[in-house]
Amino acid sequence: MKRVLLAILAGGICCAQTPPQVKVEAGLLQGTSENGLSVYRGIPFAAPPVGDLRWRPPQPAAKWQGLKPADKFGPRCYQGGRGAPGVETSEDCLYLNVWSPARSARDRVPVLVWIYGGGFSAGATSEPTYSGENLAKKGVVLVSISYRVGQMGFFVHPELSAENKNHASGNYGLLDMIAGLQWVQKNIAAFGGDPHRVTIFGESAGGIAVSMLCASPLAKGLFQGAISESGGSFGPPRPATMPGENLKRLADAERSGEVYAKGAGAASIADLRRIAADKLPAGGRGQGMAWPIIDGWVIPDDQFKLYETRRYNDTPILVGYNSDEGQSFSPPRTPEDYVAAVKARYGPFADRLIAAYPPGSGTVAKAARDLTRDAMFGWHTWVWARLQAKTGKSKVFFYCFDQHPDYPAGSPRAGYGSGHGAEVRYVFEHLDPANPQTTKTDLAISEAMATYWTNFAKRGDPNGEGVPAWPAFSDANPTLMYFAQTPHTGPVPSADALGVLDQYFAWRRTPSGEAFVK
Repeated sequence: MKRVLLAILAGGICCAQTPPQVKVEAGLLQGTSENGLSVYRGIPFAAPPVGDLRWRPPQPAAKWQGLKPADKFGPRCYQGGRGAPGVETSEDCLYLNVWSPARSARDRVPVLVWIYGGGFSAGATSEPTYSGENLAKKGVVLVSISYRVGQMGFFVHPELSAENKNHASGNYGLLDMIAGLQWVQKNIAAFGGDPHRVTIFGESAGGIAVSMLCASPLAKGLFQGAISESGGSFGPPRPATMPGENLKRLADAERSGEVYAKGAGAASIADLRRIAADKLPAGGRGQGMAWPIIDGWVIPDDQFKLYETRRYNDTPILVGYNSDEGQSFSPPRTPEDYVAAVKARYGPFADRLIAAYPPGSGTVAKAARDLTRDAMFGWHTWVWARLQAKTGKSKVFFYCFDQHPDYPAGSPRAGYGSGHGAEVRYVFEHLDPANPQTTKTDLAISEAMATYWTNFAKRGDPNGEGVPAWPAFSDANPTLMYFAQTPHTGPVPSADALGVLDQYFAWRRTPSGEAFVK
């Protein structure tokens, strides 16, 4: 018994015990043994952001005495009453989870850190699709981090900015991610992980957050690789946000925050902190309460400009998006609706974009849906890959996910591709082989993606034995890996149309383009 305790206090996994125990900075944890893995759920990485800590940067977690069980997920971060039935939701939500294949603290296994999506308004690490056992079995320590969402994670107000020494507010959700990564640096070695081989990865808002962490000086040195699935945040700031142009500057967001506080009947931030979470008004994206902002601190500036001037964390990246993301975001019902919406949003660029992304006749063509795909994800991923390949030293790997059933002509889904988020269960290898709708090519694509992702975590390059060669991307070699029935290489989708959209975003950064959205 004495030797067992000494092993625990030395800070390593004690594999002789079931369930396993490990010592982290704050105290002793007891996890579970599951199919050859040591699993720890619900580890506090920061203090509960409640009471006076609401709308403040995360603070260190309190130390505990004795052995703390780590066998169940922490609550979902409060998200305006949204969430799965029977799943606890709370402001006390800053917990992370670890799946480790290591046999001792000396193993130094590479680490993958998952950041969930949900539009910065929802999401949780407890989603079954995000369970990390299958990726961990491929030789990585899998960590998933919770972060504040919605008005709890991104509320901006002048009074909050004034009480912060960096004169900024909002971006608390991003600061939670950074605190989680700092925890990984300090503690992951005790789980057999290598703090010098950490790769962050996320999807949708999680992928957007990955790109923001790549551009944030606060995250420098906390990871050595980055994977973004349908992410990127390279659009110019906009006082009234639109999909793909989601960022406000601090002053614009502060004005929105003042309107929100007034609507809540609060005369001060102290009043607002006293209101129970479920009594606060909903805070939508347009109000500046559910999205990161350019605050000059966490996000120093327009990310496109940061990359142009080499002011980012230069690590290898693996980035991509899905073939038919536009189907997932309220596509227009008729070609006429599409044309009207494009003219309202894009102004003098509308006709060029309609020609590049034609609506078809009768029913809205996929080419028209692709404008939504590219404005939200495709252009951001493409320009991220191009900018880093041009200005950075690290390799860039680019993909397109297009795995889906071959819908017959005349069916309601004829001509449809892969929608938003469709790739996640492939990456985590959570397809059901017993499901008659799961094909052999589905399983092959899932195996390939999980292998590429974990290869990338191990050495900053997805290539390895048993998978097709994946060339690095650049303007000189604009080659992607396609996941469509088989993994195979191909050109950038809709490259000419992307060029027109690129002209729009460039114009938006000119005085006339800025004036257009005011």
